[in-house]
Amino acid sequence: MASATPQRPNQLDTIHKRIPIVITFLVLASALLLLAVASFQWLSPEVAREFRARGAANTSFVERIPAERGLIYDRDGEPLAFNQIEYRIGVSPNLVTDPTTVSRELALILGMDEFDIYQKIANSSQSWVPITEEGPVSAEIGQQIIDNETLLLPVTIERVANRFYPQGTLASQIVGFTIDENATGAMGVEAAYNDELAGRAIDETISTVPLYAPETGIEINQRGMDLVLTIDRELQYLVESELQSYLSQYGARSGTIIVMESRTGDILAMASSPTFDPNDPGGQNTDLLRTPAIVDAYEPGSIFKVLTVATAIEFGTVDENWSYNDTGQLNEASITVRNWDERAYGVRNATDVLVNSLNIGVATMALEMGRDAFYQGLRRFGIGELTRVDLAGEVPGQMKEPGDSDWSESDLLTNSFGQGLTVTPLQMVTAVNAIANDGLMMQPRIVSQRISGDTIQNIEPIVLRRVVLADTAHRVRDMMVHVVTDGDPAMAVIPGYSIAGKTGTAQIPNAIGYEPNTSIASFIGFFPADNPRVTVLIRLDRPTTSIWGSMTAAPAFRQLAEKLVLHLGIPEDSVRLDLASQGGQTGTLR
Repeated sequence: MASATPQRPNQLDTIHKRIPIVITFLVLASALLLLAVASFQWLSPEVAREFRARGAANTSFVERIPAERGLIYDRDGEPLAFNQIEYRIGVSPNLVTDPTTVSRELALILGMDEFDIYQKIANSSQSWVPITEEGPVSAEIGQQIIDNETLLLPVTIERVANRFYPQGTLASQIVGFTIDENATGAMGVEAAYNDELAGRAIDETISTVPLYAPETGIEINQRGMDLVLTIDRELQYLVESELQSYLSQYGARSGTIIVMESRTGDILAMASSPTFDPNDPGGQNTDLLRTPAIVDAYEPGSIFKVLTVATAIEFGTVDENWSYNDTGQLNEASITVRNWDERAYGVRNATDVLVNSLNIGVATMALEMGRDAFYQGLRRFGIGELTRVDLAGEVPGQMKEPGDSDWSESDLLTNSFGQGLTVTPLQMVTAVNAIANDGLMMQPRIVSQRISGDTIQNIEPIVLRRVVLADTAHRVRDMMVHVVTDGDPAMAVIPGYSIAGKTGTAQIPNAIGYEPNTSIASFIGFFPADNPRVTVLIRLDRPTTSIWGSMTAAPAFRQLAEKLVLHLGIPEDSVRLDLASQGGQTGTLR
């Protein structure tokens, strides 16, 4: 019987021959796999980022840390706006082992119905249910919940920083208010300086891995700047209180008072009525959520004559020898101009024009000046332009000029005595303040300092431009003193003090002309006249005791000025001049 041929050596030979091929194949496959894996990082960074993001999502989450909003103070450091910490309370039902106990403990702390809380917890299929749906609770109540061991696991508290205005309605139209969860400024300083106050929020990565040590050098959130205003809180309270008194005394519907520091343009007080409570803007009439001093443009009437006279003197149209014959009417540009009392005054000079508030007088000046000089002068005074005060929402008023499609020659006449154009109260006081400040127009301002950490930035007063020469300003000032001393007996005379001022009785336009028997009564002035400290505007809307500014706004100015000289420590003229002659300092407000 023949034996089988042995196969093993042949099989081994075959295996030995194939091993290098297999190894080569495996090496190549491994290299290709490594290359493919590497390509996720080197060849496709988008894929690499996606994998890293998915990995991070499983081990961490991102929490936005809001910056603390900056505080607002008055000029003496009294708080006008700060942040009040409150908490929203919620419960995770799946973590509650004893709903009865949790409901009882929460009810005792929150002052809520225990059964209502129990129903929210026991009947909810949600992972989290809100408990304080009526609104957040105080920090004190939140701390009680934090300190309660029974509530530690199932109860969550969300920190909420609410804006709080400790002065209530005081200066609310200046400070403004905030809205939404980001505390965005909605008006006033809050809106104008929103970016500075808000600071910069950051996104912080929070690890869910136990015992994870965060990297060092993590950026902290940037707190908002604090602001110090030019507003004097005590003076603001005085002005707001006085305004309410005048509205009642003269039966006016609304009104505005502005007190400006003459040499700097600082607004010491600015009040309008009616006003609102910034702590509850949502509960207010939306028509009240505004700053009338910078948004209520109106025809100013006779107080505007100060600017016409100043412009006429500056351009050389009027000098000490100027006069005209007032016949009681002026027929030009297809209209007839009459004086407020429809009287003829005969031959009069420039001072007489202001003292008697003669429409024909200023219209004659405007005609003699010519339209180019007249409107150039008004533009210098900022009429028709924003003052650019650091408050949100300002309007520029309106002034038609030659070249505009709706301007006519009659506008030259009516504009000269404050009709046919509009200004805001702040525009008007800024313009007349240039007369008080030797012809230099100051930038009106509300904020005097920005504070960031230990850094204090003082904001210096800004001279916008020279409006008229100092000599022109002094001549107009002297005329305004005569308005007070030689005018109506009810004028704003204060014994011991020189006052420069001018009354205004402005008609209120409607669709067909002007409303009968109504007015906006006003008075604008500054004192002491020879070295002004403050410039003051009083506007009373639709007074019912008298339509005339001389019978309403002027005596109101006198009442307010008597209080201002005491509050600001302004001595009588004789004392002040005697002190100045001895080298004493008399030019600084307290």
